[in-house]
Amino acid sequence: MSGVSRPKLPTTAWRLSCADFVTQMYSEIETRGEPLPELPDVEVYRRYLNATSLHQEVLDLDIRTDQILEETSSRKLKSGLKNRSFDSTNRHGKYMFVELDNRDRLVLHFGMTGDLKYYKDPSKEPEYTKFLIGFKNDYHLALMMPRKLGFVRLIQDLEKFIQEKEVGPDVYQEDFNFETFHDLLEGRRGMIKSTLMNQQIMAGIGNVYSDEILFQAKVHPKIAVDHIREEKLRTIFNATKDVLETAIDKKADPDQFPASWIIPRRQKGEECPNCGGEVKNITVSGRSAYYCPDCQSR
Repeated sequence: MSGVSRPKLPTTAWRLSCADFVTQMYSEIETRGEPLPELPDVEVYRRYLNATSLHQEVLDLDIRTDQILEETSSRKLKSGLKNRSFDSTNRHGKYMFVELDNRDRLVLHFGMTGDLKYYKDPSKEPEYTKFLIGFKNDYHLALMMPRKLGFVRLIQDLEKFIQEKEVGPDVYQEDFNFETFHDLLEGRRGMIKSTLMNQQIMAGIGNVYSDEILFQAKVHPKIAVDHIREEKLRTIFNATKDVLETAIDKKADPDQFPASWIIPRRQKGEECPNCGGEVKNITVSGRSAYYCPDCQSR
């Protein structure tokens, strides 16, 4: 996304394959090794699975590579899923959980390039399918993963899994309020961008959406957390909720994001949508950050 024109993406891409736009729009970001998808993307995937695959009985599984399996084997996973149905889903940060009719949960982590596609015609199987579920209604749910950085796993205890992964509270949950946000940041001295992205502190925000949150809050990405007053912390919190809600509402499609957002202009030399100044790129804790020096002064 730097130094080249941004690809024009179809507004209905999410309906067919809900992360096609992620792979295309953020190809350069992925090349630099930055984690995708983030919370809004995984929430879109969760709703996609709800709309296509709930309450269907699993007929068979095709696991194309054991490299995507975590803490399980192909045999165990097939045994745990076959003849079961998907009852419900939930999400914590960047992890999706599919609850089965026996209360076990299938964990899906999408890594940098994971995607889901639901289809019937076997000839329509998507490229890079690594994990394929066949339902008894003759439809299929494919997990595509060009890069094998995500995983699937079967668990019995959700809270134990979250503790094992040392993941903080999910920032999109209703009970994640300003008091929680304030308490999590109290006493911390790191830079605000890297702190927002620290999954052990709070779960779900990554490199791209942290840029948008700080742009909307008019906060420099390198400012130390302990130098931010409570009033400005509240502004950051409100921006976090607003940005995530809007991104999910727009199916996490950058083409549909508001004109006032920096994400569609997230490249050096672009024009700030707020003041017309030049968008700059800096490194924050080893990560690439885009911001407007005029709107987000230190």
